[in-house]
Amino acid sequence: MLHGGRLGNVREDVANFCSSRKDDARLADAVLAINKAHVAMLIEQKIIQKQNGAKILIALQKIDGKKLDPNAEDVHMAVEEEILASTGPDVGGNLHIAKSRNDQVTTALRMALRTELINILQRAIDMQQSLLETAAKGTQKIILEYTHLQPAQPVTFAHYLLSHVDALGRDIERLQAAYRHVNLCPLGAGALATTSFPINRKTTAELLGFDAVLENSIDAVGSRDYVLETQSALTLLAVNLSRLAEDLIIWSSPEFGTIELPDEFTSTSSIMPQKKNPEVLEVIRARASYALGDFVASAAAIKSLPTTYNLDFQEVTPKLWASTDNLSATLRIFAKIIPNLKVTDNIENKAAAGFVGATELANILVRKYNVAFRTSHKIVGALVKALIDSKQTLLDATPELLSKVAKVSAKIELTVKKQDLVECTNLRKLIETYKVQGGPSPAEVERAITAKNKTLTQTKISIAKLQEKLTDAENSLNLTVESYVSESSENGRLKTSKL
Repeated sequence: MLHGGRLGNVREDVANFCSSRKDDARLADAVLAINKAHVAMLIEQKIIQKQNGAKILIALQKIDGKKLDPNAEDVHMAVEEEILASTGPDVGGNLHIAKSRNDQVTTALRMALRTELINILQRAIDMQQSLLETAAKGTQKIILEYTHLQPAQPVTFAHYLLSHVDALGRDIERLQAAYRHVNLCPLGAGALATTSFPINRKTTAELLGFDAVLENSIDAVGSRDYVLETQSALTLLAVNLSRLAEDLIIWSSPEFGTIELPDEFTSTSSIMPQKKNPEVLEVIRARASYALGDFVASAAAIKSLPTTYNLDFQEVTPKLWASTDNLSATLRIFAKIIPNLKVTDNIENKAAAGFVGATELANILVRKYNVAFRTSHKIVGALVKALIDSKQTLLDATPELLSKVAKVSAKIELTVKKQDLVECTNLRKLIETYKVQGGPSPAEVERAITAKNKTLTQTKISIAKLQEKLTDAENSLNLTVESYVSESSENGRLKTSKL
């Protein structure tokens, strides 16, 4: 902590209590870059002498972010202490001209966060690709889908996977939107009112790879909505991934028997040798609640703060990193699980027992026999009840039984062909009739896979451009620093030679 001027000595326990050093590790590289860009701008604006600025830049180049003093109050003071020790107070004491820890903190946080976002976006893309590649192999694999955990209608496994491709696509869009709001530069806002020095905020923003300056100085240092927006997007991603995990957990149980999980992502019981427990998916499901909890904790910490900077912000940052680490790991695991899922064959008996063809029978009565749908629904429901009472399935239905049920339940005469009843129990033919846009018919699913692969390619390009811009900015900053250092060295040699 800064003492010796306005304040007397600091208590060690207070310093430790308020220190953020343990959470600053991932900010170190960003803080070094910020100081380099800031000093280069100070030189350009003739706020500090070029030779002194070069000395500071040389000292900054020598600092290893991983070896900063762990006892410093925070990473910003650790860097400044290194510069002071290397260049002395007359030179290094000017490092902090025209900036505050307030604008440095949020600038470093934004820089580190955009790197984390790109990483998560890349992992989300990997998972989407895994889903699409697995879907392409599953357009003929029939599964039962459920509503209220009751057998509902047959679909293909590919169609199911595409539902998660779409959900993940929206997650990616939300993360991209968050990135746009993160990638705005608050540096130069100072403590809250900028500075009387003639700094150029656009220069530092460009050197650090930001899209633009976050203009209003109060908003620049006092806003953390970009943190909440990111955590909100991550929470929605966690919820979607948790629901996928829940499906796979349920479907892998013997009672459902829809899929088999790969051995390497399961475990067995310490006492029951027959068990194959979906523990990895259970951990994913549990950790989704962490993302939600971290978001709520951050929102609760920020909601009642006065404007401009408060140290409460420091307590929010660990929640943000916990969320990014959590989701990055979850996406990586899912991308490896999905291609190794095995879909159970021969579901006809289970489908028959669940009467999943009943909906299509109701549709046939409407389409071929001019029965109103609500009446048709009632008749087929009565038929299902009659079959269940006699311990039969839809495979045992006859035109005579349907006619009898129709007369009793709806008071209408109805004679259907045996072939119409047979069609309702052919799962593959049923799925082929669901060829409406977005439906599970193999032809429609293949069309959707093609379209989504094109979208995925465009997303990859856009994310690669984000990374490319950051790399270009880093190179530009390094070149700028090198030019000032080289020029200073050349001038020094010239002066020496004249002497």
